[in-house]
Amino acid sequence: MSSNTYKVIVRGKFAPLTDGQRATLLARADDHDLFSARFTSEGTVTYERSLRTFTFRCLVSGAPDDGEAAIFGKAERSAAAAVRELGADCTELNSVSSDLEDMLRRRGR
Repeated sequence: MSSNTYKVIVRGKFAPLTDGQRATLLARADDHDLFSARFTSEGTVTYERSLRTFTFRCLVSGAPDDGEAAIFGKAERSAAAAVRELGADCTELNSVSSDLEDMLRRRGR
């Protein structure tokens, strides 16, 4: 069975943060600025020092007949896990994706 790769961007809000969580995130903010953004299978989290929102970029593999909901579900679960690894939680996740194989086919025209 073939597999497609999707570039997914998940945007979300940080759940209400404690003072300790804010301090931890601010201490690591330089490691999570826009310049560190990459589409990888592990994904990358970026956020600003305002600590209101974050962006998670990742690559997700899926079958060509997988629906958008399945691809977004995988990406959003990864995003939530990555934010938890930073010591916080998240809400209001919204995703967009691009099928890399489709982009390559169009480019070949």
